[in-house]
Amino acid sequence: MTGELTEFVVGRKYTNDQIRFALNVANLKGIRPSLDDTGALRRVAIMSALPEARAKLNENPYSDRIEGDTLVFTAAGREGNQQLARENKRVIEQYSSPIPFFGFVNHGRQTYEFIGLLELLRHYQEQQIDRTKTLRAVWVFEFRIHKLPATVPIEHARSLMDAILRASPERRASSEQERQVVARFYDPEPSGTIESIEEVRVQLLELNPFRFEHLVKAVMEKNGFRKVEVTKATGDGGVDLNAEVDEVLPFFAGTVVQVQAKRWRHTVGSVEINNFRGAMSSNAKGIFISTGSYTRAAIDNAYTASKQAVSLIDGLGFSALVCEAHIQLDKFK
Repeated sequence: MTGELTEFVVGRKYTNDQIRFALNVANLKGIRPSLDDTGALRRVAIMSALPEARAKLNENPYSDRIEGDTLVFTAAGREGNQQLARENKRVIEQYSSPIPFFGFVNHGRQTYEFIGLLELLRHYQEQQIDRTKTLRAVWVFEFRIHKLPATVPIEHARSLMDAILRASPERRASSEQERQVVARFYDPEPSGTIESIEEVRVQLLELNPFRFEHLVKAVMEKNGFRKVEVTKATGDGGVDLNAEVDEVLPFFAGTVVQVQAKRWRHTVGSVEINNFRGAMSSNAKGIFISTGSYTRAAIDNAYTASKQAVSLIDGLGFSALVCEAHIQLDKFK
């Protein structure tokens, strides 16, 4: 009976056997390619475990995350440096071919929810700490989740994926820089320094977004800002904090500073920078703080001399500031 499944419906749950027989993929692993008789990639099943499920499965501390319509997914390989090979390498084939990626979220007991077709936005390397507290290089994939069409016939999945990719702004030549992620790589010497900063970043990712904004407030106050206030929720692109530069810096005393703080794993692009600028006061200087990274386009946008000033602080940079300020994160959990 499981082999008779011909379509997947967004929001509906399926057994592991239903998925593997219907898509002709492996029984295990998070990335499950299906090949045709010539060895060409036919489709891929992406099997994600979000934080609640991962805790039960005793996975590493870097949970896959769904943030808005973005799935952040760490590549295969639990120990040591990950390689962009085998099933990991198969993922990037979607850049050049409309290969349908079926996205599933594990709900435990071999049950998975279909979340929609996935569009690969970008992939990049970053450093993470594994369960043995060893620093390693990993590959991170970011997918856009497409909940429409809500019903995906397996037979027509490729043509549906082709239509999605043709309409995607990320597939335009002008958006190439939006796929180029600038992720920091630090020399791990002296031993323990980078590991401790990365451990802080892991804790930041677990904070409630509202509590994260108050942590940003505490870090700013430790670094010479005054009149720091967390604003009320203003929606995407809004200003999260207002502050002034401390009078001990006479050349800049009274300068208005506005901050957007994102407790994200996924990458900040130029769209978010533009939205932030649109929410800023005309006389303010901007600071964008993220626990993730930035695309090359976002960096170029932020530091364009002809535009309103926006400084960028990435996840490792902000984690280092938390360490230097000797702030106890337990107060913000």
